[in-house]
Amino acid sequence: MDPIRNPYAPGAGQRPPELAGRDTEVRQFEVVLERVAAGRPERSLVLSGLRGVGKTVLLNTLRSQAIKRAWGTGKIEARPDQSIRLPIAQAMHTAMRELGHRHRDDDRVDQFSAVLKAFALRTAQNDRKGIRWHPPVDVVAAKGRADSGDLEMDLIELFADAADLAGDLSVGVGLFIDEMQDISTDDLSALCAACHEISQQSAPLVVVGAGLPHLPAVLSASKSYSERLFRYIRVDRLARDACDRALMIPAESEDVYFEDEALDELYAQTDGYPYFVQAFAHATWDHAPASPITVKDVAVAAPEASAELTVGFFGSRYERATPAEREYMRAMAELGVGVADGSVPTAEVASTLNRKPQSLSPARDGLIKKGLVFSAERGTVAFTVPHFGKFLRTRTA
Repeated sequence: MDPIRNPYAPGAGQRPPELAGRDTEVRQFEVVLERVAAGRPERSLVLSGLRGVGKTVLLNTLRSQAIKRAWGTGKIEARPDQSIRLPIAQAMHTAMRELGHRHRDDDRVDQFSAVLKAFALRTAQNDRKGIRWHPPVDVVAAKGRADSGDLEMDLIELFADAADLAGDLSVGVGLFIDEMQDISTDDLSALCAACHEISQQSAPLVVVGAGLPHLPAVLSASKSYSERLFRYIRVDRLARDACDRALMIPAESEDVYFEDEALDELYAQTDGYPYFVQAFAHATWDHAPASPITVKDVAVAAPEASAELTVGFFGSRYERATPAEREYMRAMAELGVGVADGSVPTAEVASTLNRKPQSLSPARDGLIKKGLVFSAERGTVAFTVPHFGKFLRTRTA
C-alpha cells in the first residue's frame, strides 16, 4: 500500500492518529480544569508508567486541553543533576506570554514579569548546564519577591503571583513536567511544598508530572504528604479493544481494513504497548499489498518492526550501559523469565552473579540514574522498558 498514506506514528512522543484507551484520563483532567477555574480545590496530577506506554503523548494531550481552555501553560523535561529553577522560569514565561496579551492591566503583567526575572536570575551559574536563557523582558528584576535563593519559598511566591494573574482572566496556569523522576531530591521537595501551599490557597495553578513507575515512591520520599497532594494515574498498556481501535480507526480513514486474525497477531506481537503498536502497524502497512490487511502481512512485516525496535528502542539504551551494568541487566533478564511484573530481588541478582550485593550497588545505581531500571519496592529492581528482558536474552554478551 502507499507508504505516503501510512497513518501510523511510531515516533517518541508523537501523538498517534487515534489516542485509544486514554478517555478516562482525558475526562478526569477536564474536571480538574473546570474545578480549578471555578476556584474549587483540586489536586495536581502525576502520570507514571513504563517507557513506551504513551506518558509524554498523554501529558501533551492534557496540556492541549488546558490551552483550549485559554489557560497559560508551560512544559519542561527534567534532567538529572540540573536545578529546575531555570527550566521552570522558562516554562512560566511561556505560560504568562499566553496570558499577557489578553490581560487588560499592563502594570500587573509587568509586575509579574519583574518577579519572574528575579526568580530566573537567582539560578546559580553551575546549575545552568549550558543553558543561556535570559528572561526576554524589558522590566527591571523585582526585589524581595521570589528572589531569596530558597527554591521552596521562591516557587511559592512565583506560583502565587502567576495564579493571581491567571485568576484575573478566570483561567488557570498549568505546569507540565516530563521525566519528573529525574528532579533532584531537594528540588522535588521544594516543588511539592510549593504545590501544597498553592493547593491550600485554592489558587488556579496545577502541576502535571509524568515519569517512570517509581515516581510515586520518589515523591513520597521527598515529602510524606505527597501521597495526598497528587492524584496518581498509572499509564499502562492498552487493553485489547483499545488496541484494536488504535489500529482500525486510522486505517479505516484511508479505506483500509484489518482481518480479525491480523488484529489477533498484532496484539500478540505488541502486548498492547502503544509504541510497539504503532511500530508494528507502520511496518505492516508498508508491507501489505492491499486491503484487507491479513495475518500473513503481519508475519512478513514483523521481522522488520522487531529489527527497528532492536536498534532504536532497545539497542540505543543497551549501548549506554557500562560492561558491569550490562552484566547486571543480563542477570535480571534471566531471573525475570515468567515474572508477571518483571521485578526481581536484588539479592538474587547478586547470587546469580556470585557477588556480594554491596559490590553491585554502583552498577544498580548507575542503571537507575540512566533510567534503564527502577526500584518500586526496597530490594527489587525491574526494567523501565517493556520486553527489555526478552531483548537481552536474545543478545550475546
